[in-house]
Amino acid sequence: MGWGPLVQVSPHPLVAAKLKTLRDKTAPPETFRQKLHELTVLLLYEALADLEVMSSSVKTPIATAAAVELTEKILFVPVWRAGDGMVQAALSLVTTATVSHVGVYRKESTVTPVPYYNRLDLDAPGTLAVILDPMLATGGTACLVSKFLKDRGARRVKYVGIIGAPEGVGRLRAAHPDVSINLAAIDWQLNDRAYIVPGLGDAGDRQFGTG
Repeated sequence: MGWGPLVQVSPHPLVAAKLKTLRDKTAPPETFRQKLHELTVLLLYEALADLEVMSSSVKTPIATAAAVELTEKILFVPVWRAGDGMVQAALSLVTTATVSHVGVYRKESTVTPVPYYNRLDLDAPGTLAVILDPMLATGGTACLVSKFLKDRGARRVKYVGIIGAPEGVGRLRAAHPDVSINLAAIDWQLNDRAYIVPGLGDAGDRQFGTG
């Protein structure tokens, strides 16, 4: 299915290889966390390729070299709790970024997102907000957080996750067509519990050895 230019599924072989390990049901939590970290670095590297910069210069031990400086303020927004495992990877790439968490749980009876924590810290209007959440399943949480960010003045919003379902990708695209989506894979579908198939299970439980 053609999703348009704002939906990017990484073609990188390293992403594919690490995703295999992440999917493996026998991978222990420490392995899952490590591969989630590594995948986040790779996916963010691609997602942030359009960061705005300005020309600069730097003195090397030999001469003065042309350089660039980032001009966008960047806010990483991990969704509790699965998104926690992506934060350190994000900060390793952009050490000057700020972080604000959003807490959302899914009401199982209706499969709707319910926010329970929202302390978004936006220095608008020049902020690029990057939502970090491994699984784009129904798209409900992604749509809700995107709206929160836009309501607080984010100039650009990106979603970076690991696996998406067609239902979730389609819903986010319909509700927020300007939000770019970067993933390692788009899987087949959702099952009757709104889990991604084949997916990788519950990303929060697998990170922290719960469930």
